[in-house]
Amino acid sequence: MKNNQESETGNAGGVYFEVSYLDTDCGRVRTEVFDDAAQAERFASRRLTEEDGWAIIDPVPLRRGRAAA
Repeated sequence: MKNNQESETGNAGGVYFEVSYLDTDCGRVRTEVFDDAAQAERFASRRLTEEDGWAIIDPVPLRRGRAAA
């Protein structure tokens, strides 16, 4: 069985991006996932409109699936 995870996500680089940010409306930390670094940057920038707002972008390598026995 072939692992098609990369082709399904459209991410040939083997990385996706998690943006963790403070939702200033409710005071909770939330996380969004993006396939593209530029999309993650744009989203993070929009989270910084409030004085207390913050956002962190983490590149996360895709895990390789195990072959079936």
